[in-house]
Amino acid sequence: MNYGGYIKVLRACPWGMFSMLWLFTGIIISYIIGSIPTGYIFGYLLKGIDIRKFGSGNVGATNAWRVLGKPAGITVLILDILKGYIPVVFLGSFLASRINLADKTILPVLLGLSCISGHNWTLFLGFKGGKGIATTLGVLFALSMQVSGLKLILLLLILTWVLVFIIARIISIASVLTSIALPVYSLIFRQSNVVIFLSILLCMLSILRHKSNLKRIFEGKESRLKFRK
Repeated sequence: MNYGGYIKVLRACPWGMFSMLWLFTGIIISYIIGSIPTGYIFGYLLKGIDIRKFGSGNVGATNAWRVLGKPAGITVLILDILKGYIPVVFLGSFLASRINLADKTILPVLLGLSCISGHNWTLFLGFKGGKGIATTLGVLFALSMQVSGLKLILLLLILTWVLVFIIARIISIASVLTSIALPVYSLIFRQSNVVIFLSILLCMLSILRHKSNLKRIFEGKESRLKFRK
């Protein structure tokens, strides 16, 4: 039997076996990288605690700031951003020549969504994780290097977040309103259907992950971030 002929056919097919295997592998690796619970690890290393039992109970940078202090919080923030940036840029570059897609944006978008899902529902903590804002920022940073017009949108998102935070002093409000602004900016600046779909999905994910925060906001119980140590 001529197996070589079958292999050539599969390689020639954009959605053949090899392309699908590479894509599936990339998504799994991105999910695992996104799943690394940096806040939890820092809590254990610095204070020997489970950060989920303190503060808001979240494993993200904001709770790490509150519970572990500013240096740890900033470090967790940077690492969580890198969790979204590195797979999209480096893994995406590696896979780009091995996976043929009609729209080149689809691959980094899938890798980015996988990273964010890993952070939000981490494999290492019983599929319970953070809010995904920092990792989403890393993904958007990476995508802005590949998608025309996204750098301006990213700049506007950062300015939106900073402005809302200065006014409200509540990170969750700034994060949710900025997430809502993402699809709005994407539509205004005529992004592709793939990017618009991604922006809507990220907005919905953010609102879902901040459900408890929104409840506390409406009850007037959401805490403000204090800049100390």
